[in-house]
Amino acid sequence: MIPDMLHEDEITLANGRRLTIRFLRRGEDGTLRELFARLSPRSRYLRFFSDMPVTPDSVVRLLADVDGIQRLALVAQLDQTHGCDVIALGNVAVGEGLPELGIVVADAWQRQGIGIAVIDRLLEAAEHRGHHRFMVHALYENPALRKLLDHVADVESTSTRHGVTEITFVRRRPDEGRRPPGG
Repeated sequence: MIPDMLHEDEITLANGRRLTIRFLRRGEDGTLRELFARLSPRSRYLRFFSDMPVTPDSVVRLLADVDGIQRLALVAQLDQTHGCDVIALGNVAVGEGLPELGIVVADAWQRQGIGIAVIDRLLEAAEHRGHHRFMVHALYENPALRKLLDHVADVESTSTRHGVTEITFVRRRPDEGRRPPGG
């Protein structure tokens, strides 16, 4: 549980590796650049809806410009003995309309429950700040995002236009005493 900006949460994966989930700090551009550099072209495409060999500086700066209220982000990083590399980023941006969710997990770390753990904590932190309904945009060819939402969200509506699906949802309350993978 990460209810405020000072808290970090440690999780242990099924393979025994330990990760820390923490808030991204404003200006951690280099941290995000390193994460995005480790993404395959396919993962960058699914996250940003565009073929890009390198994530543009403008996108990195935008995502690193967090304030903990309107722009909130959590990262998952390896423990100190493994170099502190950030391997996942989840963010919520509040603008006009519903807060929008984004998530990316480095390719080598996908399908281990990291995205679920990050998003569950991120939605909890956003709710703590008064946000209760969210949206996410996903490409049709990204079933992994829909599977992730199956664990943490109750979908209210979906609409697809030009291959992009907008999903509106609320956070699903975990069963008492039960935490998503890695929790």
